[in-house]
Amino acid sequence: MRSTLKLFLIIALTVGAAASFGQRPVTATGTNVLKKEIRLRLDEWHKAGKFPGATVGVVLANGESFGLAVGYSDRDAKTPMKPTDRMLAGSTGKTFAVSTALQLVKEGKIGLDDKIEKYLGTETWFARLPNAREITVRQLMNHTSGLVRYEFKDTFTNDLTANPEKSWKPAELLSYLLDEKAPFEAGKGWDYSDTNYIVLGMIIEKVTGNRFYDEANKRVVKKLKLANTIPQDGLVLKGVVQGYAGDKNPFGGKDEMIANGKFIINPQFEWTGGGWASTGEDLARWAKMMYEGKAFDASLLPQMLDGVAAPMLGRDAKYGLGVIIRQTSAGTAYGHSGFFPGYMTEMMYFPDKKIAVAVQANSSAPQIFGGRSPARFLAELAALIEARPAN
Repeated sequence: MRSTLKLFLIIALTVGAAASFGQRPVTATGTNVLKKEIRLRLDEWHKAGKFPGATVGVVLANGESFGLAVGYSDRDAKTPMKPTDRMLAGSTGKTFAVSTALQLVKEGKIGLDDKIEKYLGTETWFARLPNAREITVRQLMNHTSGLVRYEFKDTFTNDLTANPEKSWKPAELLSYLLDEKAPFEAGKGWDYSDTNYIVLGMIIEKVTGNRFYDEANKRVVKKLKLANTIPQDGLVLKGVVQGYAGDKNPFGGKDEMIANGKFIINPQFEWTGGGWASTGEDLARWAKMMYEGKAFDASLLPQMLDGVAAPMLGRDAKYGLGVIIRQTSAGTAYGHSGFFPGYMTEMMYFPDKKIAVAVQANSSAPQIFGGRSPARFLAELAALIEARPAN
């Protein structure tokens, strides 16, 4: 089980590359040509792969955005995928938690270098949390806390599958790792773990007195008009298309993630470890706004982008506060990858070009992308956009 889940994570965080060209001004005609070229690339990628369908979102340097789709939202019914079809965005949702937290940092309600004991030390389980008294808020955000992955525990996946309609409380998720020995001291290693963001979500709720989703919706999602982005808070999620997890799906044991209109496991458990459904276009718009300092006070952007080495994510990759910083031959990219059984997501912003791109596919089965990972595909699109004709 653990090896299967690690494979999914590695697939979700694969790093790609593409060639780089010089930017030219945009015109309406040029945008139409660009859409056709991206459509051709998307069709080509789809034909070479084995995923049912995908959506792509693009935001140009001038803020113009559009979405495209390919393939099927329902493989058996042959329902065409639409750009407005929602999919579970996986760990890209961590960016909403970070942006909410950074607003609270600016307001003086959270300190990045505060020990988490300041906020959660009175909880009955706190002393049993690995590295409990040494972890800082910043270490939660950049995965240097030493907290292990609750989501990789066989006991958790077995319980999740056995109780498909259960609504999980954050403390219940943490219970799967209490009393364990941390793999490294806080701040002295790096390991990607959703557990870090579950604890961050608990701090957000503690200092605000409100549900995380209420805070994030008010402060980020609704404020920035991300109309196609919704909380992943139950078994029925409006507008979310079928996802295909493959015949070795460790979550529920089935290929199709939705049966009779409901998810076969409750996706609510992911919470601040991901926890949102969205579209390619909304995620691309979100990436551009966030990495240009419009989701929180721009003075905190250097803190977000101050990354630590993250070798699991590829050569020279770094991880900041909820952001993967990687080098492609299309230039430096800020963004995040996302995996949830049945869905794969990739989101990138290229600061030198001021463009953002995102892609979602409704399958997480291994070997579905024909040798071109979502990250590589997006880097290729970034190069294509930069080289687009002026008219």
